[in-house]
Amino acid sequence: MDFQLLIVGRWVNTGSVMEVKNKYNGQTVGSLPIARREDVDAAIAAAERAENIMAEMPAYKRAEILLRTAALIRERADDLAKTIAAEAGKALKYARIEVDRAINTFTVASEEAKRMHGETIALDAVAAGEGYFGFYTRRPVGVIAAISPFNFPINLVAHKLAPAIASGNTIVLKPASSTPLTAVKLCQIIQEAGLPAGALNLVVGSGGTVGEWLVTDPRVDKITFTGSPEIGRHILSVAGIKKVTLELGNTSPVVIAPDADLDFVAKRCAVGAYANSGQMCISVQRIYSQKQVYEPFTEKFLNATHGMVVGDPLDERVDVGPMIDSKEVDRIETWVNEARDGGAKILTGGKRDGTVYYPTVLVDVQSNMRVVAEETFAPVASIISCDDFEESLRQANDTNFGLQVGVFTKDVDRIFKAIKGLNFGGVIVNDTPTFRVDQMPYGGNRQSGLGREGVKYAMEDMTNIQMVAIRLNPVQ
Repeated sequence: MDFQLLIVGRWVNTGSVMEVKNKYNGQTVGSLPIARREDVDAAIAAAERAENIMAEMPAYKRAEILLRTAALIRERADDLAKTIAAEAGKALKYARIEVDRAINTFTVASEEAKRMHGETIALDAVAAGEGYFGFYTRRPVGVIAAISPFNFPINLVAHKLAPAIASGNTIVLKPASSTPLTAVKLCQIIQEAGLPAGALNLVVGSGGTVGEWLVTDPRVDKITFTGSPEIGRHILSVAGIKKVTLELGNTSPVVIAPDADLDFVAKRCAVGAYANSGQMCISVQRIYSQKQVYEPFTEKFLNATHGMVVGDPLDERVDVGPMIDSKEVDRIETWVNEARDGGAKILTGGKRDGTVYYPTVLVDVQSNMRVVAEETFAPVASIISCDDFEESLRQANDTNFGLQVGVFTKDVDRIFKAIKGLNFGGVIVNDTPTFRVDQMPYGGNRQSGLGREGVKYAMEDMTNIQMVAIRLNPVQ
């Protein structure tokens, strides 16, 4: 099927065309034009022209568009889920969950659109403010460049588009080149829901060209990017003076105390480590188990791993499908082999079949191995024995990243010790770091990023505070 770019409310073709492949069998599932420099310029200009239309649109109208979008996603959920499974290689069962989450994201945004407001400020709290009345309002920043990754082709796009629309901004969207078709279908839905022409534009191409043109353009007022730390740092170096939100990497740890329910923990960690072939920035990667439960947990986690069904993601029974491309399989294969050569043991997995890398469990790893120190972004988890709970927390915290961490314990003292001691954007108690619901603030500390997503919190970053001070009873 041939798809097009969205510019100034029209679906257009350009020069060269790229094919999008089914990540499991390599068959072409669609084609899409690659945006040229003039297409990106036209998209930004269209978003700039639509700024006033969106900024002046009443909140209830923005809410109606968002709610209609949610309803249309629900109507087309099966097609969207199958598109995700084909172009991203995500197991269909998880693709369906992602579509449901996108419905939630747009629904929450429809509610938050009606709650965007400022507050009064007591200017007379100091002597210089006597006789003044103060308040602030929130104004949309203007044109937002939204750059989304391959691993959540609809819901991470939704987390950029929905709050931007709710807060009265305009958008130029660049989805990942490997998974753009779901984003095209979502833009078709939003256009059908009644968003004004030019308020949403879609361009496709590589980060080195289309992405670079977007982030360096002075007409863009804000960038929201989800991707690798390397690209995030580059964006900060070239973007100029504009707002930037970055959702970057993690080496997601799990801490297991001796009082945890090991059967439950093992099952949750297996899903957290291997869903979407581990290609999530909050996939379980490092599991720290106190030594008195290390062996029984390892056995239970191995059993849970062996229970994961590997194969064609369009098969309803499958848990683990392919990785996004063969280069990523080559990379993780190299990392695992390096760890094995350095003394680590592969308890299961460590093998590939085309673009499929089998769920892999490592033990006897060292903290400087890449499978521990860097984000694996693959179906690979390491189990590490620790002397006590404090040592588990210390090792979990020993990272440059800080997105989310999971802690399993029934002990209240341990829970609060973890909350106080762990420098992460999210501390998830009695579940894995993979947990996320779409209205919560979501984002990382340290090298894991800047700012927060979650509709309400994204809207705060997509608006500017405008302070108003009124002098009462002015006299000459």
